[in-house]
Amino acid sequence: MRILILIIILLTPIFVFADNYGVYNRNNYSASNIEEDERILFILDFSNSMEEYLDGKRKVDLMVETMKKLLPELNPNISVGLRVYGHRMGFTPMEACKASMLVNPVSTGNGREIYNSLARIKPRGMTPITYSLKQAVKNDFIGFSGKKHIILLTDGGENCDESPCKYVMELIKVRKDVKIDVIAFNIDNEDDLSQLECTSLVTSGRFYNAQTAAELVKSLNNSINAYKQVEAKIVPNY
Repeated sequence: MRILILIIILLTPIFVFADNYGVYNRNNYSASNIEEDERILFILDFSNSMEEYLDGKRKVDLMVETMKKLLPELNPNISVGLRVYGHRMGFTPMEACKASMLVNPVSTGNGREIYNSLARIKPRGMTPITYSLKQAVKNDFIGFSGKKHIILLTDGGENCDESPCKYVMELIKVRKDVKIDVIAFNIDNEDDLSQLECTSLVTSGRFYNAQTAAELVKSLNNSINAYKQVEAKIVPNY
């Protein structure tokens, strides 16, 4: 009996150590744990071209309607935020190329607030993609550790004399915690598509070329769910 008690005492620290360092067995691994560790920042296009029509509706309306469907499906415990760009003009091109704003800071349970914000914003200006990414990486995830997932949606390429591709090539030299998914919405220009694809793939993100409203829904849904699967270390049950 004393031998049995001694074995139990010796084995107990092993399992406490494993649990404290995030090693899971098959019984305590769950997808919800993975979702709650993720920070998602939507960076959405409100440039003037989003007023154009596609499939009988303005592209901005298709984007907002899609977000309205997807936001309630998000786990309320994950942290989500919204940054928009192109939502205002400027007296000079330089001002217009800084039209990027964090509307809803990254936090939990703010899906409704994000949708309400989207419903109020109107397309107006240019497409400062690179500036928006710089602001997001520098400011919008302050205080958060772990992975940061940016979902960038645009209906055009950068038009503020910068290159998002060149920016992320420099970014990955110092930051490995940011993944950028890019959804190119109804874009035909090959140079723009190449720049946007580079922006995603360099950061180990995903690139989606959505030419229709249905493909937009699918792309956003796939991007939101892209990183839920992880490798879990299994502790044998002896």
